[in-house]
Amino acid sequence: MVDDANTTLRPTPEARRQQILDAACDCVRQAGFHGASMAEIAKAAGLSVGQIYRYFENKEAIIAAIVAQDLAEMREKFAEMESRPGDLVDAMTEHMPEAVDKCFDLGRAALTLEVLAEASRNPKVAAILRAADEQERVYAQAMLNRCRKPEWTEAEFQARCEAVGLLFDGMVIRAVNHPDTDRAPLARVLVATLRQLLS
Repeated sequence: MVDDANTTLRPTPEARRQQILDAACDCVRQAGFHGASMAEIAKAAGLSVGQIYRYFENKEAIIAAIVAQDLAEMREKFAEMESRPGDLVDAMTEHMPEAVDKCFDLGRAALTLEVLAEASRNPKVAAILRAADEQERVYAQAMLNRCRKPEWTEAEFQARCEAVGLLFDGMVIRAVNHPDTDRAPLARVLVATLRQLLS
């Protein structure tokens, strides 16, 4: 019989990847993209640099994996809202306080802004973010199509979808510039704004 107390379970490849991603996020938040060397990420993860390279070719690959995680989480939220019967804005209203809290999470905002800053200089990171943004817009437009009015031109529909995205992207910057924002009234105003944009 095997003594469970003395048995060391090896992390699964997925768990190891997540360990590396979590460490990379912490390093990028603290030191920026360039300051977060593979050696620093390995140290934060409690691994060797060689172990990191078994899972990720370079830092851009780590960024791609972080972005993919965010997209999967967003897809799940969209699916949850779409599955709710009735008015889409009501479903969005229900999720708004949670969405505001997420946007105002300072650690998350810092990571997002670091990656965006790197994208302005690094074509590989820019390509990763633009591809992710394209996917996000496809999901969002498919969902917002439920509210689409017959009189809207395609250009107007696209502009309204873009404006919805601007609201949430802008909150990430406000998280850094004004972290003490009173979120409850902000969520209420955002709901009213969404109703205006989608009506």
